[in-house]
Amino acid sequence: MSFGEEALEGRDFTSLTKLGSVGEPINEEAWHWFDEKIGHKKCPIVDTWWQTETGGFMISPIAGVTRTKPSFASFPLPGVQPVLVGESGNIIEGNGVSGNLCIRFPWPGMLRTTYGDHERCRTTYFATYPDLYFTGDGCLRDEEGYYRITGRVDDVLNVSGHRIGTAEVENAINMHSSVVESAVVGYPHDIKGQGVYAFVVSPHHHGDQELARKDIMMTVTRIIGAIENFRLCRPKTLPAGQHCADKLFDILQMR
Repeated sequence: MSFGEEALEGRDFTSLTKLGSVGEPINEEAWHWFDEKIGHKKCPIVDTWWQTETGGFMISPIAGVTRTKPSFASFPLPGVQPVLVGESGNIIEGNGVSGNLCIRFPWPGMLRTTYGDHERCRTTYFATYPDLYFTGDGCLRDEEGYYRITGRVDDVLNVSGHRIGTAEVENAINMHSSVVESAVVGYPHDIKGQGVYAFVVSPHHHGDQELARKDIMMTVTRIIGAIENFRLCRPKTLPAGQHCADKLFDILQMR
């Protein structure tokens, strides 16, 4: 998306029958771009959730069978039993809820140990909640039972007592028409606990910097509500790789 559509010009996508997405939670704007520009609204998108430790897909649409929703991994595959768990360890029942994503029962591809450090494996994945595999991810289960990964639990910000997932804020920012990429980190706040600092790449914004900033913040307010102590800056690019947030926090510390 950030490189525009020139790379797509003259390409023949007619042989494509389905599309796949893995890795970090895909935001709604990217999902629609993938659907429209690559799949031409004819290819189901298999937006999967899994981990190296799980040995394969765990939550995923079945292409051509599952009705998909943008940014949702949809339903667990046969035999996989996910549960949402609260901070106190209680299993959260019903739909329209969110919590920490765990797996209730073993599955064929699950990890058995960590090479050279079995205790680390036990404490990381199996000690947080008794008799559950803890994924380390936060998750939303909507009113129809669809699962949406909201980001790593350790990427949750606590602003004035309200827990906000960084992926949730990034998704809202990316819904603005001028934004192609964003990353959110927390910064210490003496009164509110944490504030929210957003790095936003928006090369196609209009000229007034302050107006563009307010416009993006209004989009966030419309989608997930007002956020206190929300700051925004607009670099030309973002760091690549899995440790993007760590790099941005280092940059923030130098400001």
